[in-house]
Amino acid sequence: MINYVFTYASLEYFLLIFTRVTCFVFIAPFFSMNNTPRQVRVVLSFFVSLLVFFVMAPNEQLEYDTLFEYAVIVMKEALTGFIIGFGANLCNSIVSFAGHIIDMETGLSMVMIMDPTTKESTSISGVFYQYMITLMLIISGMYQYLLKALVDTFTLIPINGAVFKSEALMETVVRFMSDYIVIGFRICLPIFTVMIMMNVILGILAKVSPQLNMFAVGIQIKILVGLAILFLTAGMLPVASNFIFEQMKKIIVSFVEGLM
Repeated sequence: MINYVFTYASLEYFLLIFTRVTCFVFIAPFFSMNNTPRQVRVVLSFFVSLLVFFVMAPNEQLEYDTLFEYAVIVMKEALTGFIIGFGANLCNSIVSFAGHIIDMETGLSMVMIMDPTTKESTSISGVFYQYMITLMLIISGMYQYLLKALVDTFTLIPINGAVFKSEALMETVVRFMSDYIVIGFRICLPIFTVMIMMNVILGILAKVSPQLNMFAVGIQIKILVGLAILFLTAGMLPVASNFIFEQMKKIIVSFVEGLM
């Protein structure tokens, strides 16, 4: 016969765990996709919080006197989960940046489609890269790493133990934004280089044969060449996904260190 006592103190501790896990799940990549039902995310957050609670049962009661102090603790846990998930989600937006650059170079920037994951208008190449990179990250075990990292934060940052170091967090964001552009250009560099060569060739042809309408011809050639290079460079996507995965690990670690 199982005899387990669930006190009010345990309920308060569980709700704080559930707050951090829920905020993380609703913003972290893959879990935060809009085509994932919210009921699934809530149930996943509940069971993950339940497992964390049974593994890390509180030895001491929380120290607070009023309801307002408990609300402050809840806000701290929500902000902790939000910051950790936001760090992982930043790296996942690099491919959208690379896709926008590719569409600007190939002439497809005016062709916008509705992305079901974000419910926003985005470029064709951005959606292609987004789905391919997300698929490869899932195959490589990204969701397992995110859940393990979330569980480890309860050891490194105990409940009501988060210390928000604004300078360290801001330094992490600034350092990532400088790498953000570099990584995005690395992904789209083959198409970007070919398009520059195409512009040079079309410029020379326009001077040699001014009677030809290079603007009308160039648009069609750029689209065909851009799609061809996009197809030929698809084999580089696993390398890009591994690079993004490594950056995701680094920024999560940096954000956790800024909360310790």
